[in-house]
Amino acid sequence: MIEFQLQTLLEARHVVVFTGAGVSAESGIPTFRDALTGLWSRFDPAALATPEAFRKDPALVWGWYEWRRSKVLAASPNAAHLAIAELARRVPKLTVITQNVDDLHERAGSRDVIHLHGSLHAPRCFACTRPYAGSLDPLNEPEEGRSLEPPRCHRCNGKIRPGVVWFGESLPAQAWREAMAAAEDCDLLLSIGTSGLVQPAAQIPRMARARGATVVHVNLQPESVEGDNEFSLVGRAAEILPGLLGGGEKKYCE
Repeated sequence: MIEFQLQTLLEARHVVVFTGAGVSAESGIPTFRDALTGLWSRFDPAALATPEAFRKDPALVWGWYEWRRSKVLAASPNAAHLAIAELARRVPKLTVITQNVDDLHERAGSRDVIHLHGSLHAPRCFACTRPYAGSLDPLNEPEEGRSLEPPRCHRCNGKIRPGVVWFGESLPAQAWREAMAAAEDCDLLLSIGTSGLVQPAAQIPRMARARGATVVHVNLQPESVEGDNEFSLVGRAAEILPGLLGGGEKKYCE
């Protein structure tokens, strides 16, 4: 049986940590594909995550994203987020690339996180695209299902939209360039809590493996692996990642 030696982690020159919704889910944040509850169950999440939806009903879309942001504000980084931040102190170079739109990596202590799908905390103008210069309501817990009028741009008076990547939109160019460069430079990539279905982000582990990096998948379900430099660790990220840091001579098997 192929075994992933912890020494591979500790001896890595450049580690890339690539995270998906499964990491934030362990902090209680619903994943995008989870069925909506309560009043929001009347809506298809995919139907709310488009420019067309915002044009049609900006208050509905803004209200839903503010409800999502309230869930993030009420959540705390979990043991996986904290372990990733600690790992950065133990290896020469670590790059965090995330598909998540929350700030839990940053709140756990990770720096210079590459957000491929944007952030709930970085809204911008729908008309002129400038970052929103005002402050957002702290939103302890907005009423679920409530429409909220978005604020206005201080420059052009356009409506402010969530700072996330919607269906039909391209990834932020700079973030994508940085992510590709890190994937092609690393010698170890940890892919954690991601389905591997969302394109083009799903290409990141494949890029790393094509350049000869060891790729380790951490997920609740086993991943199919190819060759002797790809591994699948099955379990909760909040348990496996702290174990990797404190596992001594322990070996994890696919």
